[in-house]
Amino acid sequence: MSQDIMQKTIMILGAGTMQIPALRTAKKKGWRVIAMDGNPRAPGAGLADIFEPVDLRAADALLDRARFYKETSGLDGVFTAGTDFSLSVAFIAENLGLPGIPVETARNATNKALMRRIFAAHGIPGPVCVSCGAECLDGSFRFPGSFPVVVKPVDNMGARGVQMAAEPSGLKAACENALRCSAAAQIIIEEFIPGPEFSVDALVYKGRVHACGIADRHIYFPPFFVEMGHTFPSAAPKKILADVEEVFRRGIEALGIDNGAAKGDIFHTGTQAVVGEIAARLSGGYMSGWTCPYACGVDITGAAMNIAMGLAPGGLRPRRAWTSAERAFISIPGRAAHIFGLDEALATPGVQDIFTRTETGAPVKFPENNVEKCGNVITALPDRGGAIRAAEEAVSRILIRLEPGNSETAAFLFGRKPVHPAFSLPEDINRRAESLPALLLPGADEKTFPLGGFFIAALDCAEAETQKDWNHYSLAASLETLERMRAGNSPPAWAHNLALGSVFWRPLIRGGVQGALWVLDTLEQEKTAENVEERIKSWQQL
Repeated sequence: MSQDIMQKTIMILGAGTMQIPALRTAKKKGWRVIAMDGNPRAPGAGLADIFEPVDLRAADALLDRARFYKETSGLDGVFTAGTDFSLSVAFIAENLGLPGIPVETARNATNKALMRRIFAAHGIPGPVCVSCGAECLDGSFRFPGSFPVVVKPVDNMGARGVQMAAEPSGLKAACENALRCSAAAQIIIEEFIPGPEFSVDALVYKGRVHACGIADRHIYFPPFFVEMGHTFPSAAPKKILADVEEVFRRGIEALGIDNGAAKGDIFHTGTQAVVGEIAARLSGGYMSGWTCPYACGVDITGAAMNIAMGLAPGGLRPRRAWTSAERAFISIPGRAAHIFGLDEALATPGVQDIFTRTETGAPVKFPENNVEKCGNVITALPDRGGAIRAAEEAVSRILIRLEPGNSETAAFLFGRKPVHPAFSLPEDINRRAESLPALLLPGADEKTFPLGGFFIAALDCAEAETQKDWNHYSLAASLETLERMRAGNSPPAWAHNLALGSVFWRPLIRGGVQGALWVLDTLEQEKTAENVEERIKSWQQL
């Protein structure tokens, strides 16, 4: 038998960022790695011994390739992490006699409607839930539980298509959104579960569940559910963590996951833990591959891959007790002209990694799910407070400067559609900002100050100085950043004769430093005061 035949071989579904830890770990173990990904330019493709661009939704095509490798050079296991293709993994494993879980189990852990039925049958705490298709758009449809509700596609991840409906009047729009994100054209509608949310990873070997750690999830921007970061390990009281771990274990056993990995989104209402979802794979969102090993020193990806290869998971005892914090940075709508501060953010003490999901020239949008964020920062330090502060400081050093004049940016900053403002300021400050004239004469009835070549009407915000926006800028830091970003810009001639009032403060409050900078960059292009007034009038009509 040749050396190549004797070498263990693993097939990894996915060669994206979330699968890079698995690809690297497999190579460190000395295994031959075959990677499949629908993206021919997947960032992890070069880490595999063999890479093939195969659509991960095409289970039959994946099985054909897996069978080819098994018959020609050997295949010992199939694996994924951070994708929603655990069903494809099970399909390959079951057909080729490789270690794994049955296809039925994987399907039940992938389809949220089937999952809820199983949990209900096993008495696992959960909300009132119904599954349906396009019939939910019929005006006669009535949800049997109470509002608010959460609407989800049965077959997607990353919070795509997930939306809350606070009242029955908002249900149809939420259902339409979820149906657009469901390949099966099926959704579930369930009662909203109040309380904090936790992420949990577990390994299951020969039926024994080993929870590998619990993280606090930080969810924002209702009616959507955007995770702006997580902190590992959780700081919740021991009793709550024990409840979370116990209901997670019961959910794993109910689904029949007895050999592999499991990832749970678990809530705690204050009286009991409730299962949100459980997937038959390790988590995405940088937890299993980054924050967990940074914090506790355990390579759970490597342990999960061992199980997928028919081996014992190996040592799972934590080797240290650090904290790792992951925080996202986001953008308002528009197009990225330049991304500043990545090197400075990476140099922040405690920062381990920075991942970007956008680039110069790319369109950006305010996130409605977890794949629309612009990037993520990950820190690890011995103390919890230090790890969190380092992550927030690093995020605050990153700034996406938007192309001026963009209509989507203008609509976000000046339109009538409700948005989540960057700053949640006291109402009296908001009223003062809105009551300012859009433009005024410097030194007339309002105090002004120079900023980046412009005059700005002064606004007393002293009582809100501790407030920070979604990218962790304070108001004072925003003004300092604007001055720095605009340094060296020659102001237009009209800027000596006009000061910016609400046309500056509203975008700063709504869109943070990014929104105010866009206004200054856009108005700088206008040659005359008349043009400025016309531009502002067009914004006010949005």
